[in-house]
Amino acid sequence: MKLSAVIACTLPLLACTRESNDATAAPSEAADVRSIAADGAVMEVSRSAARPPARGPDAWFTGAVTITPLFNPKGQSQVGAALVRFEPGARTAWHKHPLGQRLVVLEGSGWTQVEGGPIEAIHAGDVIWCPPDVRHWHGATPASSMAHIAVQEAENGSPVEWMEHVPDDHYAKGPQ
Repeated sequence: MKLSAVIACTLPLLACTRESNDATAAPSEAADVRSIAADGAVMEVSRSAARPPARGPDAWFTGAVTITPLFNPKGQSQVGAALVRFEPGARTAWHKHPLGQRLVVLEGSGWTQVEGGPIEAIHAGDVIWCPPDVRHWHGATPASSMAHIAVQEAENGSPVEWMEHVPDDHYAKGPQ
């Protein structure tokens, strides 16, 4: 299976849910729910227990990273999202998205960089847009963890192209 296909299933995001890791939760709290309206429209509730976090693959990340799928492309939409948590010093490899990527920083502090640009500091509440096909990376600072929601759209079944890791000496430069 291609890495891009794996990421399409692994890197989707957190819409409206509450966290629950309670193994004794009632079935309605642990499983996804479909509710049908009088007109036949279907609303889906994706329970957090049905979307457990997974360790970010070493091929795509340096350091400890967890990815919690939030939503995958559905119907004609090709948008997916994930909650990504970076421990201090953790970061993505260089990568690019065929249709761009939006990051919403939820907590902590991090760094991001587009190829050829300066390393930028990012903090809780910041929203980042990286245009289509622009090489970039993002992650936590050496001293702080960071969590963000990543939203991206797939093109031809792939939302991302992964590249080489960001070298430690490059990362260590930080914002200038």
